[in-house]
Amino acid sequence: MTVDPPSTPPFRDPHLPFAKRIDDLLTRLTPDEKISFLHQYAPAVERLGISAWRTGQEALHGVAWMGPATVFPQAVGLGATWNPHLVRRVGEAVSREARAMRARDDRVGLNVWSPTVNLLRHPLWGRNEEGYSEDPKLTSAIATAYTHGLRGEHPLYWRTAPVLKHWLAHNNETDRATSSASVRPRVLHEYDLRAFKETVEAGAVAGVMPAYNLVNGRPNHVSPYLREHLRTWTDEELLVCSDAGAPSNLVDAEHYFDSHEEATAAALLAGVDSFTDHGTDPSLITARVKGAVDQGLLTEADLDAAVRRQLSVRFRLGEFDPRHDPHTATAAFDTPAHRELAREAAEQAVVLLKNDDGPLPLAPGTRIAVVGLLADECKLDWYSGTLIHRSTPLEGLYERFGAERVAFAEGVDRVRLRTAAGAFLSVPPAEAPDRARGAEGALDPALLSGRTDLPPLTTEATGSEFALADWGEGVLTLRAPDGRYLSVAEDGYLRASADQPGGWVVQETFRLEPHRGGHLLKHLGTGRHVRVAADGVKVADTGDVFEVVTAERGEEAVARVAGTADVVVVVAGNDPHINGRETEDRTTLLLPEHQLRLLRAARAANPRTVLVLVSAYPYAVDTARLPAALWTAHGGQAAGTALARVLAGDVSPAGRLPQTWYASDADLPDLLDYDVIGGRQTYLYFEGTPLFPFGHGLSYASFAYADMAATVAAGSVRVRCTVTHTGDRTADEVVQLYGRAVDPSVPRPRRELLAHRRITLDPGETAAVSFEVPLSALEFWDVAEDGWRLEEGPYELLLGASSEDVRLRTTLHVDGRPPAPRPVLERGLAGAGFDEQSGVAIVDRTRTVGDAVTPAHDGTAELIYRACDFGTGVREVTARMAGEGALELALDGGPVLAALTLDAPTDGPYAYTDVTAGLVADGVHDVRLRLRGPLRLAHVGFSG
Repeated sequence: MTVDPPSTPPFRDPHLPFAKRIDDLLTRLTPDEKISFLHQYAPAVERLGISAWRTGQEALHGVAWMGPATVFPQAVGLGATWNPHLVRRVGEAVSREARAMRARDDRVGLNVWSPTVNLLRHPLWGRNEEGYSEDPKLTSAIATAYTHGLRGEHPLYWRTAPVLKHWLAHNNETDRATSSASVRPRVLHEYDLRAFKETVEAGAVAGVMPAYNLVNGRPNHVSPYLREHLRTWTDEELLVCSDAGAPSNLVDAEHYFDSHEEATAAALLAGVDSFTDHGTDPSLITARVKGAVDQGLLTEADLDAAVRRQLSVRFRLGEFDPRHDPHTATAAFDTPAHRELAREAAEQAVVLLKNDDGPLPLAPGTRIAVVGLLADECKLDWYSGTLIHRSTPLEGLYERFGAERVAFAEGVDRVRLRTAAGAFLSVPPAEAPDRARGAEGALDPALLSGRTDLPPLTTEATGSEFALADWGEGVLTLRAPDGRYLSVAEDGYLRASADQPGGWVVQETFRLEPHRGGHLLKHLGTGRHVRVAADGVKVADTGDVFEVVTAERGEEAVARVAGTADVVVVVAGNDPHINGRETEDRTTLLLPEHQLRLLRAARAANPRTVLVLVSAYPYAVDTARLPAALWTAHGGQAAGTALARVLAGDVSPAGRLPQTWYASDADLPDLLDYDVIGGRQTYLYFEGTPLFPFGHGLSYASFAYADMAATVAAGSVRVRCTVTHTGDRTADEVVQLYGRAVDPSVPRPRRELLAHRRITLDPGETAAVSFEVPLSALEFWDVAEDGWRLEEGPYELLLGASSEDVRLRTTLHVDGRPPAPRPVLERGLAGAGFDEQSGVAIVDRTRTVGDAVTPAHDGTAELIYRACDFGTGVREVTARMAGEGALELALDGGPVLAALTLDAPTDGPYAYTDVTAGLVADGVHDVRLRLRGPLRLAHVGFSG
């Protein structure tokens, strides 16, 4: 008897379109199996031969958290390259390494959670290192390049599936799970949505991750913008993955819903498809989803929509077609090409801030003193992989100039800590001969903080001399003579056990607190104080008083080596795990005092002092008395080699600042003020004088711009010019095109980046550079029309080397629509549709859709709506309000003409009621509304 072979189910047929295969698979999954897919860790479905799967793999500038990998410059450093072509190659390398690492470790995921496209609106944001730029155009250009590299070139199968972070208006760590960003419509459309929109529209994005914060009073994880905007930008199925713990925050921290079933249902209906919550344990999430189904809050069709989006990504990654997946054969790991690319990226990220008749580039034979807390460091951040190779500035200069011509002083304070009994803290010897570094210089995570196999500190008559570094605001690290940092493990004992400060809660930071003629030593990770016990030194509720005995101040060592050198290179900056990181915003732009001491000592000993800032964010540092200064983000594994090559002139620097460097803290808005227009924020609106402007960066070469021409045709502005290399060495130039409305009817940017190009020229070479910019790039969001409008009138186009270094300009007339009065009889006034405001917070009109406005702080607020047309006359005004309080209406600068009052509180913040009053008005006027008391205003209507 002949037995027919089992037929291949349609979902396994690689010749069918993905959509049909997903349709088939959905019919085969049970409701419980579908629910199980909704947690980050989806189990296998063995009866269908479907493997377990998880969303999420960090890959911001290399594959992170999964062991050794190529480490590229931080994201803000990639943004500083202004080079999408380079960044695409970086994305390609990262995705190939992800594939190679997954081939030997299936814990490595192919759904990568990167890049971060949050705009760097405020430089004190702790996660500044994760974004590309304060400008949406530059951010989208770099993000698009990176996602294309991550995705790969195959038309059907993706190498990895990138998810953009963090939707939306996320630029503070302070109270990040409960704070609300008040984002007016113009800022929403012209600023915060743009970086996401242009990147998604480019076609290489698999999904997004909502942010922890709220926007306009509504958590991002139930944002209607996911449906109203995100999913209208592409025909691809986009996967929305929650941030870790955020689904529970909807109830536990934000108190936005009363039950987790209600919250989970609302998030899923808003568009969240994968719930990252409670680690690898899916039981709570699946129970909540089942509860929501049982309560009628979700249907199986709702589950299908989310599971479909997940399966779409899994099919695109080739999971169901292993024999047809082209990327299994293209994996590569730690190749010579990747190492070269890491060096090239680090070189292109270096920004020359200043070089006024300075010593750069360094001549052959120069005797160099390299000093500073970052001089012999190759720092990693929270989203780094483990280094396979490393290069510090000191090592790079040794390699480039020879060790005999390079002197070094770290500049730490050398101290001993003496107890009241006269004994000193001491580090016992440990069997860790090469600390945490292997043969290739890789960091072994097992030898980072948290070790308990090393002996605790003790006390001795002489004790150990510690290297003390103050990273600002009194936050200290203490390093033992063998190079390991003092740390505290779960058992509470102090050990010299960490190769670097790090971890979600850093256990290597301390603070000295004056007390009774000495100091208490507070451990910041636990909030407890250091105490000497019979069995070792540990943290406790009460601590011992220590005397700090200083053997040498850091500036003494710096002055000693600086005075003998031709040039001093001071390497200053931040440790990415201290004072500015995820969960922690900075409080100041100032360089920490310890590092200022070192800079002053170097400058006093040797006027030929070069400042190199290696940092994840800008500083306000006085460079007036310095001949030269550079900045680079933490540059990954090749940082030191790259910096040395730039200092030596092997490479002419061409990085450009991706965000404004402000001169002082006084230039900054409040961290939670997201109104870039009203607050005059970023280079787009800032009217002060920056320390260094957006797009700034100098070169060892010089370039002449000429022959600018601009025309409008076929819906685009076409601009061209020539750039001639007038220097004596091959170098890159970043040509930047900006535009501005000359006579706008509403506040518009002072200038706005329209396009840019990084080009390489040999001495004497001339390049023709052209840009084609769609006219839509000149539009603004008209709140009167609730849509985009291209305004008729003159527009100035500016070409140059930065937002302030303009070499050529021209003005052309653009046809569009002139401003028109707002027809209030037809549409009334949306509460959030104002032109100007004072003291207003935008809040949620309901839990699911819409905006309202309310006084932000002191119970009063004012709104202005310009040029409102009352036609031949109105006789009545109606305000839709909730809460309690009064609304006063005036025209132009006149007296109050109508007062509408809620005398008794409504039944909750969403229980709107209409309040009507008489109003006599005709013609065109500015409407001024004053809100008094805790009320929410959704809409104001008018009738004749």
